[in-house]
Amino acid sequence: MKIRVVIADDHHCVREGIVALLERETDIEVVAQARDGMELVRLAREWQPDVVLVDLCMPCMNGIEAIRRLRSEPLACKAICLSMQSDPHQVQAALDAGASGFVLKENSFDELARGIRRVHAGQLFLSGELVGQVLAHGGAAPAAHPTAQRLTPRERQMVQLLAEGYSTQQIADQLHLSAKTVATHREHVFAKLQIQGIAQLTRFALRAGISSLDARGP
Repeated sequence: MKIRVVIADDHHCVREGIVALLERETDIEVVAQARDGMELVRLAREWQPDVVLVDLCMPCMNGIEAIRRLRSEPLACKAICLSMQSDPHQVQAALDAGASGFVLKENSFDELARGIRRVHAGQLFLSGELVGQVLAHGGAAPAAHPTAQRLTPRERQMVQLLAEGYSTQQIADQLHLSAKTVATHREHVFAKLQIQGIAQLTRFALRAGISSLDARGP
């Protein structure tokens, strides 16, 4: 039986390239593609894949938040992060969120295919150069921002979307909420963080790892 995979990356050409390469493997099948974390969660529910490949930096819901959401649901899929970043703190944050693997986009396709098979078999997989870095940092990420820990999953999602430049109405459309509900969430977020203005919110999102400089808004 083939390993069923869902790919999440906001770059269409990256997704198509990975699909083309994985189609060569007789034991791996790509069943769906997602453009962001929200779509990944929906497709994972629909397709029930064995493995999801998740880009860390995506709009609407980033990779780490998407993995957290998947782990909170009764889904059996394993997650592998794909990233340009080799920061060991980011790697550990992904593992803490529930990822079973981390592969750098600069690595060979053979390494990605090997990672899919190992993670599917229940093993942890890291790109070779990452192993030493994570171990050198004691296998621990810095403590999460204390205020960020008080945010609900929905509020963290609001922080990311606002930091990426989405308006209240655009967020409402994305999340299928009323603009009034989004405005209320926004007020709660600003009150909890004790900040004023999007500039401060963006700096907080970067420090807390909720968003990144690679994030692309509307």
